[in-house]
Amino acid sequence: MNLRDLKYLINVAKEGHFARAAKKSFVSQPTLSMQIKKLEEELGVKIFERAQKKLITTPTGRELLKKVEIILHEVEEMKNLAKNATDPYSGGLIIGAFPTLAPYLFPEFVKKILKNFPQLKLLLVEEKTEDLIKMLKDGEIDAAFLAMPNLDNQLESKKIFTEEFLLAVPTSHNFAKKKIIDQKELQGLELMLLKEGHCLRDQALEVCSMIGAVEKQTFRATSLEALRQMIIAGSGITLIPKIAAKTGDGISYLKIKSPPKRAVGLFFRKSSAKKKLMMEVAKILEVPFRIKPLKKPPNTK
Repeated sequence: MNLRDLKYLINVAKEGHFARAAKKSFVSQPTLSMQIKKLEEELGVKIFERAQKKLITTPTGRELLKKVEIILHEVEEMKNLAKNATDPYSGGLIIGAFPTLAPYLFPEFVKKILKNFPQLKLLLVEEKTEDLIKMLKDGEIDAAFLAMPNLDNQLESKKIFTEEFLLAVPTSHNFAKKKIIDQKELQGLELMLLKEGHCLRDQALEVCSMIGAVEKQTFRATSLEALRQMIIAGSGITLIPKIAAKTGDGISYLKIKSPPKRAVGLFFRKSSAKKKLMMEVAKILEVPFRIKPLKKPPNTK
């Protein structure tokens, strides 16, 4: 048994097909099939059921694959640790953020990081919070900007900034000329929110419960930009994090008295070989991390 065979095993499990797994592994199909068979014989168990048109992972195989993923992850961490020991401030760094944060945060983040660590090669990833946490724990990314608090004992986090929520209304709305609004005026109002799975939706629902507002049941947006366009069209009102409130986009943004807030932190694995670098990145960003307002909102999907 060697690391190459374990990687073959993972590829077969992911593809569910020997031909596709062989192509991904850069070997012939007979070679891959033979190596998997040898591995099964060595372990004395069946890892895959070979059906006519597909492979089915056995219950024992699924448990073994969990162990294999841990082994390969630890080997990769060993390599990273050795590499970072010689030069922790060079090489690749993969950072993620959720969609309602990434377009507004990443431009300033990249500028600050490359100024301080010019040898780093940054790769930025935009995914939903749940996916980012999985990718982070699986070692697919090095760190992620997520809403706090940190409730996972495998992860460590450092707060980068705290921002308040603003009330976003069409310029034709009777609140539009206000600069600040009392929470009492929001009680019972219907707010448009994002669909299930978005971190901002969960945050907005918490805020709604705090201020006595409710969700507008006839509409749910697929993205923050879609939500913004619906407000511009006069279809309703919503809560927008301050980082996403941009001048000149046809929306009036009102401050809320005793405003609800959210904290954003940089999350990374406690076991990460890049932990020292992550701590320095967090330190650079938090002193202070301000987002410069743009004249127009960024293009978001």
